[in-house]
Amino acid sequence: MIRLNALRRISLLFICSAFFYACNSNTQVVEPTVPQPEKLSMRNPVIKKEPKIYRKEISYTIDSLKTRKQIDSLFNAYSEEQLQTILALNRIEKNRLRPERPIVIPDCASEDFKAYSPFPETINSLQCIPKTVLISQRVQAFGLYENGELVKWGPVSTGKNSTRTPNGLNYGNYKAKRKVSTVDDSWILPYYFNFMNFEGVGVHQYALPGYPASHGCVRLYMDDAKYIFEWADMWNVEGSKIARNGTPFMVFGEYDYSSDKPWINLSQNMKANDLTQDEINTLENYIQEYHEDPKNFHNIASKNKEGELAKA
Repeated sequence: MIRLNALRRISLLFICSAFFYACNSNTQVVEPTVPQPEKLSMRNPVIKKEPKIYRKEISYTIDSLKTRKQIDSLFNAYSEEQLQTILALNRIEKNRLRPERPIVIPDCASEDFKAYSPFPETINSLQCIPKTVLISQRVQAFGLYENGELVKWGPVSTGKNSTRTPNGLNYGNYKAKRKVSTVDDSWILPYYFNFMNFEGVGVHQYALPGYPASHGCVRLYMDDAKYIFEWADMWNVEGSKIARNGTPFMVFGEYDYSSDKPWINLSQNMKANDLTQDEINTLENYIQEYHEDPKNFHNIASKNKEGELAKA
């Protein structure tokens, strides 16, 4: 009897084991998991960042050019294009170089001229403005922007200490290929473009001596004056009223008449002439003022008759 019970237990155990194995045979095979696409949350979307473009390092040295012979050697040491870069960096013309007057020279003067610009390649806050002229008095330079992208820069000579060029947001008014100065009728001003009508202040070609020297206007190289003359837009007038403003001219910064020329500092810091935070803040104020003026927009300017046209 005991043996019979033992056999029954063994048989029952065998049957249960077989049943358990049969019911769970599918769980023994592990299927490879297929990765599911990650669901993006609108709270934390994945944004691909554009690779950062780093500004190329440029080194500068100072040359005092103590004698006329050294000045002549400078002319012979560089190509015409390289020499123009050096002259522009020093805001001067070739015939204005004098002994004992230090100049800054880039170690590689054959680079793209825009690489030496004190203005950034892009100013996002200017993207909604088709064309903008920036004039920095501190570093004596202009920059031209199209929808926030720098298209050209160059040297200037603004007003001397006793007749400073006024800062502010102004607009291109009228222009003339040849204008006679109201200060001295012997002064001929090629490619004149007025941007302060009452004050008679504009940009035009005239001598660049390497420092602020004008009676209030902004002096340019001939090629630069012609470029702005053809590139910038004049005002639109209806009768005696301004229907639409011309290209904005934003003049800012303060030149230090008692210190060394600011471009000399490039020998210590390649970014010494870049825009300062205060200057950026000033430009932001000008830009805000621009957007608040209805005469800067086609769909409104045609209906707006405000703004008297002053006598040219």
